[in-house]
Amino acid sequence: MTELAGFTRRAAETRLPTRYGDFQAIGYADPTCAHEQVALVYGDITGRDPLTRVHSECLTGDVFGSTRCECGDQLSAAMRAIVAEGAGILIYLQGHEGRGIGLLAKLKAMRLQEDGLDTVDANVALGLPVDSRDYTVAAEILHDLGVPAIRLLSNNPRKLDSLRQHGICISEQVPLLVEPNDENLPYLKAKRERLDHYLPQLDNLS
Repeated sequence: MTELAGFTRRAAETRLPTRYGDFQAIGYADPTCAHEQVALVYGDITGRDPLTRVHSECLTGDVFGSTRCECGDQLSAAMRAIVAEGAGILIYLQGHEGRGIGLLAKLKAMRLQEDGLDTVDANVALGLPVDSRDYTVAAEILHDLGVPAIRLLSNNPRKLDSLRQHGICISEQVPLLVEPNDENLPYLKAKRERLDHYLPQLDNLS
């Protein structure tokens, strides 16, 4: 096991065959918050700026296939893109559910959205932060993997800024765009208009 510069430590490693391809799964433990994180590495990531997705945990979208967000579609698209690229990294971050507010609070916020609030105002109405995610552990994992720079699969400028503040060199932002549906269109519009996400596929939609 390897101790990182911060508190995160490498704790396990194994081959992980998936429907997209064979990844190397590297598990990390963060004793400061008891979360268990995983990085999926595909191919040889040395000597390049690997295509990288830092993906926030989303039980409703990633596991249950909820159409109220784009998270599950983004996760699948990212894994396909990494395999097509021939090499890359996917970091899956626990503790990021609902932009950091947790599963139960997220369900309450979703209920408020049914009453007309957007994803930002729903969090505020619950007395919770709009986005409390922290990317320190993601940066520590990337440092541990030894990549000098990455090409980040993300539409979120705040994620880029946070990773750069933690010493990660991002040579390119690669958009990760999915087709909207009737259920998630209001959510995506709020992310574009209020959280500055890059979502040009919404331009011609009412």
